[in-house]
Amino acid sequence: MRIWNVGVLILPGILAGQPPSSSSPLVRGVLLERDAQTASGEFSVRRDDNLVFRYRFDAKTYVERDRELIDVSRLRGGEKVEVLSDEGPGTSLRYARTVHVLEDPPPQRQLVRGPGSGLTRAYRTPLERLLPLSTLSFAGVILRLSQVRLVMHTRDGGDQIILLRQDTRYLEDGETVDANALQPNMRVFVRAGRNLYNEIEAYQIVWGHILMPR
Repeated sequence: MRIWNVGVLILPGILAGQPPSSSSPLVRGVLLERDAQTASGEFSVRRDDNLVFRYRFDAKTYVERDRELIDVSRLRGGEKVEVLSDEGPGTSLRYARTVHVLEDPPPQRQLVRGPGSGLTRAYRTPLERLLPLSTLSFAGVILRLSQVRLVMHTRDGGDQIILLRQDTRYLEDGETVDANALQPNMRVFVRAGRNLYNEIEAYQIVWGHILMPR
């Protein structure tokens, strides 16, 4: 009986020391810490449910903030990030293919009284009208593709038209490639936003073995 009690006490301690794992390659959360090395190292992310995930990174890890490429060393603790990863060989840590720093929510708008027309929206800065309305993400299979748009069959069963921009970035297995590498019937992950005409535009398209179902 005493041996059984000791086992019960030890087992939770062992489990508590094990890093959580995720079957999903995509995790969103807050960056807790990172190694100072630029070339390679590890970093950790805390999800909204307080689970903490650790990742490996190296010089091939694609890191983006405000649609600009940066080094991992420029990531700051407390930033909200989205990590796309896959299982690394010979290690329990997942390998971070891409890290995207999520934009802060837009400034809160106030309702003010417009001249002769009741309440209207007031923007804090005139340029706010030119910014994308939101940050969106889609995952699915490309049904049709042209030089200016693609039609994707999404995971929820619907079809989505997404415009391609001149500065849309394309990543295959974590490597930057040309737009002509994108083909119909590919399973892709798309980061997007809305333009001034409320159309959805692709900022980044990712595909490769990282997104293939296991």
